[in-house]
Amino acid sequence: MPTISKKGQLMPQSPIRKLVPYAEEAIKKGKTIYYLNIGQPDIKTPKIALDAVKIHSLDILAYTRSEGSEDYRKKIANYYRKNDIQVNHDDIIVTTGGSEALLFAFGSIMDMDDEIIIPEPFYANYNGFSTASGVNIVPVISKIEDNFALPPIEEFEKLITPKTKAILICNPGNPTGYLYSKEEIQKLAAIVKKHDLFLIADEVYREFAYDGNTHYSIMQEKGLEDYAIMIDSVSKRYSMCGARIGCLVSKNKQVIQTVLKFAQARLSPPTLAQIASEAALDTPQSYFDDVIEEYVERRNILIDELSKIEGVKVAKPKGAFYCIAELPVKNSDDFAQWLLEHFDVNKETVMVAPAGGFYSTPGVGLNQIRIAYVLNKNSLIKSVNIIKEALKVYKD
Repeated sequence: MPTISKKGQLMPQSPIRKLVPYAEEAIKKGKTIYYLNIGQPDIKTPKIALDAVKIHSLDILAYTRSEGSEDYRKKIANYYRKNDIQVNHDDIIVTTGGSEALLFAFGSIMDMDDEIIIPEPFYANYNGFSTASGVNIVPVISKIEDNFALPPIEEFEKLITPKTKAILICNPGNPTGYLYSKEEIQKLAAIVKKHDLFLIADEVYREFAYDGNTHYSIMQEKGLEDYAIMIDSVSKRYSMCGARIGCLVSKNKQVIQTVLKFAQARLSPPTLAQIASEAALDTPQSYFDDVIEEYVERRNILIDELSKIEGVKVAKPKGAFYCIAELPVKNSDDFAQWLLEHFDVNKETVMVAPAGGFYSTPGVGLNQIRIAYVLNKNSLIKSVNIIKEALKVYKD
């Protein structure tokens, strides 16, 4: 019998999606599930984006350029300039989601067995991208006790070896909601320049910064032009996860030329989704003002309610729409599965993402879960109450 590749065997399951079969069984039993496991906003996609697809006048649904349509890239560049990010359209490669942008970045700057330093916990799919690329993640641990702040720069320097090629951050962070300050970005900039590394920043949640804080992009940092690679996406900004449109941005021409070769190998990003994404760039600021206000209210309710549960520790997010909660359990994978298989309150239960999959250090985060506060406020209150009641009866 043919054998599966070692890479395939090592490819991790998604902590966000692996419990889907148990959720499906719970639904068959008549249970209602509150989905806290996945960052799929319930916010409506801007009408202007949906209408652009409905009224298009295409006679042939043809390929676009491998780097994305020129008109769209020019509009993206204009959007960035409004946000004090000075780039041109030829600094941008449009990708099939932020995921492809990350895979292209890994493939363009790293070889087999090279290393990338990532503060953990981190977006779970970074584990999958590194496995697919034959790259080794070297984690630097941030802690819930410190609200997942950037670890001291000394901790990064200890981990740098001849195989280190990059540092990767998510800002604001998934799964922690941590927002890096300008000073922290400047510290990272100094270390990558000192050691001749790339700094990759996944900035797909840039709009979602709370409590008067502002997002500072690595692309705004002077002197970082040869080192900075920014990853972006329309998925969260416009609640367009299904469009699968993202982009990679860099002032480093060699990086862009290399990424383009990967883009050419997969031909082009989806045409209709680019039409919708280009139209979405005309979304008025009032849309984001309303969305941010809604997420702040949801965050506050979620954190307040979780904080009332005995034995639960929670970090307060400064951005995005996720938080990490530490529970009085030994294994959150078992707890999350048990919630779906064996527990409900009036035929209602919750689906959460076990946080162990957001770490690469074995044994870390096993008593934590990630919660996406993408549901309405009433549903969040019900969800936390279900978790509260579940913890009263759950036995490890």
